[in-house]
Amino acid sequence: MSRLTGWWSRRGSAAKVELYTRWSFHFFTVIEIGSIALVPLSEAGDGLTARPLGLPLGLALALFVCAHAVLTAVLSSRALDWALDRRDRPVRLATALVVLTAGGALTVIALRATGVLTDPAVGTAVVTGIVVFSLGGLVLCVRRPRRMLYVVPAVALATGGAIAALGLHPAEGLGSAIGILLGGYGLAAACGFSGWLMKIVWELERSRDLKARLAVAEERLRFGRDLHDVMGRNLSVIALKSELAVQLARRERPEAVDQMIEVQRIARESQREVRDVVRGYREADLRVELEGARGVLGAAGIDCAIASPFSPSFGPAGPALPDEVQSALGWVVRETTTNVLRHGDARRCAISVREEEDEVLLTVENDGAGQPAGAGTRECSGLGSELGSDRGAGLGSDRGAGLGSGGGSGLAGLRERLAAVGGTLEAGPAGDGTFRVAARVPLPRTPGTSGAKVGR
Repeated sequence: MSRLTGWWSRRGSAAKVELYTRWSFHFFTVIEIGSIALVPLSEAGDGLTARPLGLPLGLALALFVCAHAVLTAVLSSRALDWALDRRDRPVRLATALVVLTAGGALTVIALRATGVLTDPAVGTAVVTGIVVFSLGGLVLCVRRPRRMLYVVPAVALATGGAIAALGLHPAEGLGSAIGILLGGYGLAAACGFSGWLMKIVWELERSRDLKARLAVAEERLRFGRDLHDVMGRNLSVIALKSELAVQLARRERPEAVDQMIEVQRIARESQREVRDVVRGYREADLRVELEGARGVLGAAGIDCAIASPFSPSFGPAGPALPDEVQSALGWVVRETTTNVLRHGDARRCAISVREEEDEVLLTVENDGAGQPAGAGTRECSGLGSELGSDRGAGLGSDRGAGLGSGGGSGLAGLRERLAAVGGTLEAGPAGDGTFRVAARVPLPRTPGTSGAKVGR
């Protein structure tokens, strides 16, 4: 049972809606077989004593309805794939279903007219049933479902006319026409709405993924712009002075040494500026990350509640934390926010920051029962994975002063960052379908920070 529930919880919202829709159409197959295919067997039971053809006729009609139900289910499945742009429109299957339905309905009507099929209830049930279920499957193959508003009454009128034309009682034709009209409209509307809803949910899923990709591209452009602003002028000056030094060296002028010294100075200054850019890009600020988590989760339709003196709801004022503590906790907020978006199916997320016994406690809880960071990935790539890989890579190092190490992504990367400031990380289910991540970082007791309270 746990495997079944885990398999279901790991699927995204769009995949769940699609699976539910497909199984609903498969259940229509069971309904058609159970409610219509068994009706001719009642005629067969009477025919065992009345006519020799009673049993074969009843079995033949039952098998025909079963074959019709299976074909309708296959057509519905292929039509759903076509609606999601996974395959071509199943025109041949739709044509086969129309031919089978029309041929079967005319055959049953002819059997009633010739007296081979004596029970009018059996004929009406079979004809009405196969036509109604066919309309439910065919609506998925229509580019403009509104056309079914005209198709359903036309089919009902044609069926009733065929029954009357073959000399049967007008009441039988009227009953079949009314049944097809009501049942056809109802089933076509239900099937059409289900297919439309599934398509819309997948479009929302793709839009969400596209939004994350655009955010990654925007972040990359911003970082590239910062590097261009920092390095563009310096590289131009280095190229110019290097060329000047070459010309002076060819003339054996002593000024060439001065030019190369200047080039060396500019190169070292460029290293320092790049290091500052990368450090600002890689370090996470807790206040900024909390505001970003609220915005990103809110844009994804997830209700985000933040209880922290650093959140915007508490105003600009708040206690100061050491930079290394803020950076470590900021990375926890960033990574867990990413995992809420990528690995779970959350509707609510709660983030809190408070002080407990001389340490800062950051908790992130969501009701999506998602996977922890690093435990797996889905098909769509989220914003956090892209940023994590980009921000975790340094652009260079200088002798005696590196850009930092560690980093990584997922729980392992977070534990490394927290371990650097003496912190710990716990992650796991918290009951009631929630997943909880808790990060604890001890507060250094210095004269400047001993009186600070992070919040209760």
